[in-house]
Amino acid sequence: MASSKPLVAIVGRPNVGKSTLFNRLVGSRKAIVEDEPGTTRDRLYDDVEWNGRTFMLVDTGGLDLNPGDEITAKVRAQAELAIDEADVVLLVTDITTGIAGPDYEIAELLRRAQKPVVLAVNKADNLNRELALAEFYALGLGQPYPIAANSGRGSGDLLDAVVAALPPAGKDEGAEDQAVHIALVGRTNVGKSSLLNQMLGEERVIVSPVAGTTRDAIDTRIRYEGRELVLIDTAGIRRRGRVEPGVERYSVLRAMRAINRSDVVLLMIDASQGVRAQDTHIAGHVLESAKSVIVLVNKWDLVIKDTHTMVKYEQHVREELKFMDYVPILFVSALTGQRVPRILPLALEVWEKAGHRLTTAEINHILRDATARHSPPTKWGRKLRLYYGTQVAVRPPTIVLFVNDVELVHFAYRRYLENRIRDHCPYPGSPLRLIFRGHDEARDG
Repeated sequence: MASSKPLVAIVGRPNVGKSTLFNRLVGSRKAIVEDEPGTTRDRLYDDVEWNGRTFMLVDTGGLDLNPGDEITAKVRAQAELAIDEADVVLLVTDITTGIAGPDYEIAELLRRAQKPVVLAVNKADNLNRELALAEFYALGLGQPYPIAANSGRGSGDLLDAVVAALPPAGKDEGAEDQAVHIALVGRTNVGKSSLLNQMLGEERVIVSPVAGTTRDAIDTRIRYEGRELVLIDTAGIRRRGRVEPGVERYSVLRAMRAINRSDVVLLMIDASQGVRAQDTHIAGHVLESAKSVIVLVNKWDLVIKDTHTMVKYEQHVREELKFMDYVPILFVSALTGQRVPRILPLALEVWEKAGHRLTTAEINHILRDATARHSPPTKWGRKLRLYYGTQVAVRPPTIVLFVNDVELVHFAYRRYLENRIRDHCPYPGSPLRLIFRGHDEARDG
């Protein structure tokens, strides 16, 4: 993970309150918290600022050094990878249970990793537990810090200890984040995590054929062609009525929030299944969020093809997503890597072009040409008149058009004007917002 910020990894055995502490320290309910042990699976990142230092905090799944199934084994592998990446490790234990056997094993693992360790003893709501706290010196990791993640008690002292253990501040630390955020979204089991691993060239997130393995939105920061990118893998999104309560409900919420904080969305579709109703539901949410989007038709290797297959399939996708006819479509295979190298260059191209700003002179030239080709509509005996337009924002490109009466703007003519603007500047993958304002607003402005 290419970042100037130091990284702090939260580790510990299952159900000691790691995700609750993560939420407390980052100041939000970003990690999924449930009473069920093993709820947190993949790594989850966010920034923490304390005493003038900014560091990235990563939440991990519970460490079980004797895993009994494939998912648990992969959770352990992810936690160990986070430890390997970390500058400081924050070990969380539970004062109500005392030191358990796994705590000794994890402590030994951390000693072998030779990383600075800060020991947190959670659930220490009762300040008269000095004798219970003294037991934790036996782990050989130095001073234990009593905390109560639920209430925040002791978190200040804990953060002081973490900051003291960080490496010296780099010259770029704390600089404004200019990274382009790219979110992978789609239905469950369309191959989002597999594609991310293929793009990264490493197993950064857990991949399993079991639908619903990814439950948090996971940020992976990389440097590509001289630019900082943040790739966001998300949980599969199901229709609202089919979302189960508990963990899956939180996962869908975080996937939706991942869309909202992204710059470009990679909407993944399963080529072997075609565009489903849920795909159009997700696309609708992306459109409502006014995000740039690329449609990735994954598992293209599974489709039996002839010379016309891709053309016909693209027609199918565009027909089903006709409200997003401006989006680029790329046929890929996360399994074989087919066309995967094209994804990031295309995402950056979409992002760059969404930032293009038309001059007022250009917009007014487009409007004059458009009205000459197709006269504005008449309603109630009154004809729509377009006075002038100006672009007021980018990403998404937003243009304000001043007219004689907003009520005279018909949807079809709005779409016609959008198409004429796209003829001049396509804005591939990006929605184009047209805002109409009446004559009085133009005069007052």
